[in-house]
This record gives sequence, structure tokens and C-alpha cells, in this order.
Amino acid sequence: MTNDGGLSKAGLDRLRGVMGGHVERGDLPGLVALVSRQGEVHVDAIGRLAFDGSPMKRDTVFRITSMTKPVTAAAAMILVEDGKIGLDDSVDRWLPELADRKVLLTVDALIHQTVPARRAIILRDLLTFRCGYGIIAVFPERLPIQRAYAEAGLAPGPVFPSFPPDELIKRYGSLPLAFQPGESWLYNAGSEILSVLIPRIAGRTLGEFLRERIFTPLGMKDTAFYVPADQHYRFATAYMNDSRARQLKVFDPPVTGRFSNPPVFENGAAGLVSTADDFNAFAQMMLNGGSLGSARVLSRESIAMMTTNQIVADEKRESQLFLGSARGWGFGVSVFTGLDDSHSAPGRFGWDGGYGTSWYSDPNAQLTGILLTQRVMDSPKPPLVFTDFWTTLDEIAAD
Repeated sequence: MTNDGGLSKAGLDRLRGVMGGHVERGDLPGLVALVSRQGEVHVDAIGRLAFDGSPMKRDTVFRITSMTKPVTAAAAMILVEDGKIGLDDSVDRWLPELADRKVLLTVDALIHQTVPARRAIILRDLLTFRCGYGIIAVFPERLPIQRAYAEAGLAPGPVFPSFPPDELIKRYGSLPLAFQPGESWLYNAGSEILSVLIPRIAGRTLGEFLRERIFTPLGMKDTAFYVPADQHYRFATAYMNDSRARQLKVFDPPVTGRFSNPPVFENGAAGLVSTADDFNAFAQMMLNGGSLGSARVLSRESIAMMTTNQIVADEKRESQLFLGSARGWGFGVSVFTGLDDSHSAPGRFGWDGGYGTSWYSDPNAQLTGILLTQRVMDSPKPPLVFTDFWTTLDEIAAD
């Protein structure tokens, strides 16, 4: 990248050195870091696909987990623009399993202690994560609703639900809502439910719809819900920390792992694999107000809604662990509303993935950063490699 892009060679070398330090210390086997500013793109591939594997390359495929959420939200907004569903339409027509909801009296109530929902769940609730379903951030888990989620196979964790779509929504339908629709931000479930809603409205699988309306127009040739066998050679191994052994262990191998074959459930919350350049195409589409080159995926108005904070502080009181005080939520993406951490800048939007991936775009600076690793996060708190990436990137962008 040249100075024309606003980032000097010396600055980019410094970023590479900081990222390389994590690989040299054995924090992870390798990574790919992409920086885009004002049309200039710089990519570093550092380390290896596995500790005993081949060198990391620019086109290495990664499990992007929760970076899937904004893609799914974009798909839902395409259906809105197509006139198939409105933001404030009830989802009961397509998801009858979620009609006539019951809501817990209090979040710590017994499962049968409920009242009727004051209204139906609407599409806007799913996009803003205010549908009443989601992760209750009480740890260790001890509430009756948390136990009910676990018994239904919907508990949070690094292994995602693998039920057929109809079975997944049936299991959600067996549970009461923790809060009234529109009342409280709870992480994750909204995107899983969209994974069932979108195919039912579109009349084809989620993967088919994403490929037709997003991936193909944007040239995202390596983004899908699994990696085909002839591409396993460039699929990174996922690791997680073994606290007892005090070392990293293989969590998901490239050839026999969970992302190596077509899944039973195409998970719009966490199921996609992608590459740095593929995801940058999506990021630039978002940054450009819905278009990339000659392809228009969404209108500027839809992108503006997606990337504008839609929640107030009181609505995230149960989920402060995920968003903190400086972030809100738009449609499927986090939106920075203040300054209090390493990579906050008002208006910046994006999200992280629990297997060690991070993306944010800043419309004010015309800056995008994408960091792809495959070390499962130990907690919702961003790992040091994320913090170092964003801190260094912001420092060199300000030089």
C-alpha cells in the first residue's frame, strides 16, 4: 500500500511485526490480516495453517463464525427490498412454531411461570436481537431458562446446533421467551431464527439464496457453509486452549471437521467459511452503501439502517458482557457509539467471530480491517491479538 491510501509502508511493517509476534510466541499457528483504505488493499499472511502445516496464504479459508451474522442480516434486508416481508411484519406466517409466545415472569423464573407475549415477534426484533430469545449472560449458568436451553440443545458454546431447520425452530418454539419482544437485546438467537425464516420466505436454501443474491454478485467465490474436499488443502486448522494441559489443542480439523462437508443446518449465526478478500468484498459493499463495482446488493437506505445503532443502553443491560458501554447494535452488526476501548470510533461497524476472527469498517476514515485467525476465543472479551491489531491499525492510520 502507498501513502495514497493513508497508510505508510513503515506503518504497515509495524502492523506486520506486531501480528507476527503473536505467531512467533506460539499464541496461534498463523493468521491473515487485511487492511483496506481509500481503495488500497494490503494483506499479510503470517505463519502456518496448522502448527505442523503448510504456510499461511492470502487465500486461506477460515471459519468466520459470528461474522456470518451481518451477511444473514443483509439477506433479510434483500427480502424486505423485494417486498416479501416488512421490517414490522409478524413472522408468524412463516414461523408458526413461534406464534402465541409465552414470556417468563422474570428472567430467573421457573419455565412454567409465564405470561402471554404482548405482541408477536417481528422481523425487526430478529435483526436487532430483541426477539426475546438469546444468550442469558449469567455465568456459571444457573437459571432455569439456561438449563432449558441446554436440554433443548441450544446452549451457547463453541459447538453450534446441528439440527435440521424445522427441528431447530420447533425447539425454539418449545421454550418461553426470556423477555417481551422488543424489550431486551440478547445475543445470537435472532440470527439462528433468521436462518429458518429466510429460506421459508425465499423458497430455497439459505446457502442458495446467499450465493445468488450476495456471493456471486460480489465475487465471493470461496464463501459458503462448508469447504469442498478439493479445497481442504487451504483450510486452516482451528485450535482452542486446553486449560488443563496449558497448551493449544486441535478443535476442528480441516478434513474431518464440522465445516468439511455440507451441514444439516446452514447456520446464519455462525456457519460460514470465507477468505480475507472474499469478506473484504462484503465489507466494501457495506462501506459503499450497498454496492461494489457494477453490482448493487442493497440500497443505501437499507445499509444505513443496518449500520445505525437501533438499541438504547437499557435494552442491553442483560448483555453488557458482549457490547460494553461503547457499542450498540444495528441489524446484524455492532455499531460503535462512543470511545472506551482499543478499536472504538463512533460510526464504526462490524463484528467478531468466536473462532478468532474480527472485522470492522469505519465510514468516516474509509478504513476496513479484517483479522482472520483460528484460535477459539476463551471468553466474549476480545483476545489480545484483536486488541493489538486494532490498536496498532488505528495508531498507524492516525500517523
